[in-house]
Amino acid sequence: MISKRILTVGEPMGLFIAQEEAKLEKVKHFSTSVAGAEFNVAVGLTRLGHKAGYLTKVGEDPFGRQIINCMNENGIDTALTQIDPAHRTGFMLKSKTSEGDPDIYYFRAGSAASTISPEDVKDVDLKQWDAIHLSGILPATSETALATTYYLMAEARKAGIPIFYDPNLRPQLWPSKEKMVEEINKMAALADYVLPGENEGLTLCGSKDPQVIGRFYLDLGAKTVIVKTGADGAETFTKDGSFHTPAYPPKKIVDTVGAGDGFAAGVESALMEGLSLEEAVRRGSAIGTIQIMHVSDNEGLPTREELEKFMAENKQK
Repeated sequence: MISKRILTVGEPMGLFIAQEEAKLEKVKHFSTSVAGAEFNVAVGLTRLGHKAGYLTKVGEDPFGRQIINCMNENGIDTALTQIDPAHRTGFMLKSKTSEGDPDIYYFRAGSAASTISPEDVKDVDLKQWDAIHLSGILPATSETALATTYYLMAEARKAGIPIFYDPNLRPQLWPSKEKMVEEINKMAALADYVLPGENEGLTLCGSKDPQVIGRFYLDLGAKTVIVKTGADGAETFTKDGSFHTPAYPPKKIVDTVGAGDGFAAGVESALMEGLSLEEAVRRGSAIGTIQIMHVSDNEGLPTREELEKFMAENKQK
């Protein structure tokens, strides 16, 4: 396998994970970790043997140092990670739950990452990268971050590298639902690969039907649309047709956070290795399932050996 270079762009945060099941205001004990959708994707890619970079900004504070240390420990390239002494690093609280999604509470307004601007990235040479991974999270944090995302997408198209885009809706970060839907769909139209979930489809294009979602984004201009349908797996759409990929049933669901990021890492790594789109979505489905059987946002993301073992020992539905 030839290692590829994939640049991720987003906001990493400090993470406090509740150690007992209770409302966040009643939790007495937390463990700490690092969160962020794009951070999770970068971790997933490096564990599979690829070189992931992270374009972002963190504060000159304990959370910022923890994030950079964690990036270094995971082999993530920090050359494009800027340290901003004037703004703090964002952080979040996550509840512990035995069923359903955990409660999340953010402390990220005015964070270092939210101040990113096109001026901060004007010297980034995207020709040095084989692909770029973006989501709808960073552009939701500020108008300058939104402008930066559009700038990077335009530069990636000029450089001729594929753009992977995960809507990753965060309604609480946008000024309105209308603004969120408008901008997310405009960005998706510029991407080569769009990876929405079926529930996101309901918000973004008015339907949970994968067929409707797939056609919607193909008509906008996306080249490939992979709709994540939870326990049913995924539906993939291109101009040449569509196909269904069954999910790998989990032995036990521990934490659903990070499943979509693991899915993205699986798809992107496989395509970068020259595997077929069908094989790529199958790998994404496997990693998504592995991740939801672990408590941290990225703890379960597998090495290549762990992934191969899981796919050999487990069957899709």
